[in-house]
Parts: sequence; structure tokens; C-alpha cells
Amino acid sequence: MGEEQRLGYEEMLAASREAFDAVPDFTVAVEEEFALLNPETLGLVNRFEELQEAARGTALESHLVGELIASEIEVRTGRCDSFAGAAALLGERRQQLRAVVEPRGVALGATGTHPWSPWQEQRIIDTPHYRRNDEVLRYVVWRNNSFGQHVHVGIHGADRAIRVCSALRNHLPELLALSASSPFVEGVFSGLHSARTQIFTRMFPRCGIPDAFAGWDEWETYIRFLYETGSVTEHTQIWWSVRPHLAFPTVEIRICDAQPDLAESRSLAALCFALTARIARALDEGEPVPNLPHRLLEENLWRAIRYGLSGELIDFHRGESVPARARLERLVEWVRPVAEELGAAEWLAIPERNAAERQIARHEEGASMREIFEEQVRRHLRTPTS
Repeated sequence: MGEEQRLGYEEMLAASREAFDAVPDFTVAVEEEFALLNPETLGLVNRFEELQEAARGTALESHLVGELIASEIEVRTGRCDSFAGAAALLGERRQQLRAVVEPRGVALGATGTHPWSPWQEQRIIDTPHYRRNDEVLRYVVWRNNSFGQHVHVGIHGADRAIRVCSALRNHLPELLALSASSPFVEGVFSGLHSARTQIFTRMFPRCGIPDAFAGWDEWETYIRFLYETGSVTEHTQIWWSVRPHLAFPTVEIRICDAQPDLAESRSLAALCFALTARIARALDEGEPVPNLPHRLLEENLWRAIRYGLSGELIDFHRGESVPARARLERLVEWVRPVAEELGAAEWLAIPERNAAERQIARHEEGASMREIFEEQVRRHLRTPTS
């Protein structure tokens, strides 16, 4: 490793720690990834660069970014001081994005995978970041035609942020089960509720549920190891399902599938936000927070991938399997007092059926894949008034 590169990550780590020690508690930002579609065929179209150019000079410009393939586009709320602000911006960004893409003959999809468009036909966008990922990952990155929702929450204090991040590991399977929206991929019904997670989380290195870290020093030692051994060249090559983001600085929850329905996107983001805040409060007050081993969390992660909200998850305290929906209901009740305090409670909700369950039910009724996907695309167009 060259001295310049070593000094670069040393400065990044020092700046990141300082930023975590300065950031106020419970800021929030949400990122949503959307598929770019031909409105006639609903297949993926490689038109990101054209749409990025069309957004220049609009209110969306600074909140729109590329995300690996040219048939995908990401919009960001930006950092908000309240969840109410983020909820409003989730709707506003979707409207702003439609105002850019629809006049140019592009539709938007928001399921975790595209049901049938081949990955071989998707072009990786030409940026230094994605060129590096292409060079390093090859087939692994080519296959990753997936769409997710990420939630960033500001946590004051570097050590505290790492402890919150570690505690969030325990609840990633529940969040995935709630968000699952991708039963179809490569032209087949996969039998999974989140094919996206299987494609992305199971294939990428440094992905999925991470180990727990006791504090910043242990986390920083690991990051140094990755750089010094040439395992990573930039910090975003740590693709864990929850991670401390070294640039923003936030705790970032990355486990969730994209959401076709705006109301459900808001509910999912509200739960991620409130759960992060509730864990921070628990740690502050000395409330016991479990540190479950990776081998146990993997059991629930697989159940969430396979069966989503329709299946069962293991209650490790009771040592038995319980309905995933019941686990989510208890989790919502646990976070509700903090959600009420922080103004997020009105968005907390568990749908009667989530996106994966709706699609699978229609498949069992005999609907075609095209019909089912079209219904999810139409849901994207709905704009709740609240």
C-alpha cells in the first residue's frame, strides 16, 4: 500500500469519528432505488444518463444519483431533522422523479428485483466507483440487478453509533420480512419472498449480517485491516445490511427491498428510524440488549428470505418459532413510545399483505407475471395525501 493511500484512509477515519461525535441524534434520510422501464413492455431500459441530464437545473438534481446499472435510478430525501420531514420528502421525490422520466417515455418500478429482464442486457454506468466494482467483482456485480430502500439515522457519539449498529443486527430479519417485495426474477417465480436478498446479500463479499463490534476502536481496527491487506479500496465496499457510514455520518440500514407503495415505504422507513432510536435509548438507560451470535441470526435471515411476512421467525428468548407478523407487531409496540416522542408513530403500520404476499397471491390465482408486475407499477403511481 502506498503512503498516499494510507494517509487517505487515516484521514477519513479520523474525520468520520469527529463527525459522529458532532452529529445530533436522530436525523434521518431515506434512499429509494427504482427500475427504469419501457412503459409498453415494462422491461428494463438503460437510460440513466439521459435522465440524469434531464434533471439538471431542477429541484431533483442534487438528490438523484446512479446506482450500478443504467436501468436503475436512486433518489434521496437528503438529511432531515424530523421523520415528518423525511416522510413528506419521500412523496415529493417520487413526484419529482416522475416529472423527469414520464415526459421522456420512461416508467418506474419499485420491487426488489425485476421479474424478467435479463441481467446480461443491463449496462453498468461509467463512473470510477462502479468501474472499480466491476473490475473487482465481475460476475457477482453483473448479476446484481436489484432495488432496495436504505434508511440513514444520525447517532451522536462514535462509540454509541457502533453499539447501536451492532444491536440493530438482531432485528434485520424482521425488517427484511416486512419489506420483502421480490418473489419473481429471471422470468420465474423463485419461491422466495426476497430474491433480491439472495442475489445481493448471498453473493457480495462483506455483505449480510455483520459481526458485532464493542465500540469505535474495534471497528476502526477492522477497517484498517481491510485497507492494509488490499481487501477494499474505498469504504463503500463494505456492503453489510447495517453499517456505520463513514462519510455522512449515520447508521445505515440496508436490508430492505424496494417498496412499490409510497405508504408502505413511509411505514418501513418509520420503523427503521424508530427502532434505531429505541435501541439508542435502551443502551443509554442500561436496558439489556441482546448480542445474538451470527449463526442464530442467519437462521432468521434465511426464513425472512424464503417466507417473508408469511412465515415464522425464531424467538430466541423463548426458544421457539413464532409467526413473523407477530414478531413485527411486538417490535412495533416496543418502539412505539420513542416513535411517538419523535413524531414518527403515525406512520408505523404493518400491511395486511406486503408486496411479496400480494404478488404471490396473484400468482396462485393464475395471474401472469406481466399482470402482477403491472399492478405493482401502478401502485407506485398512487400518492397518499398524508
